[in-house]
Amino acid sequence: MTYDSRFKNEETELFFDAILSLGDKETCYRFFEDVSTVNELAAMAQRFHIAKLLSEEHTYAEIEAKTKASTATISRINRCLRYGADGYKKMLAKLSEKC
Repeated sequence: MTYDSRFKNEETELFFDAILSLGDKETCYRFFEDVSTVNELAAMAQRFHIAKLLSEEHTYAEIEAKTKASTATISRINRCLRYGADGYKKMLAKLSEKC
């Protein structure tokens, strides 16, 4: 079954192909340093950290204290975990398989 994303277009396909070809962390750092601002990368990393903490059943207060994220951001990510496209869930599962 193929996922039909509302973001799918030629530019996004090229971008995702580039991400899939990165291969190692150093190349990831180099690519994302060029393609995003420091704040954009920090925001994406923070969101993923929040998703991990939510999946570990931390409270909003604990997550807010650990990440300095607003409760609105935490709530948005929680909605994605519950009702989204399962992107966070799939990546968290892949990471837990590695451990």
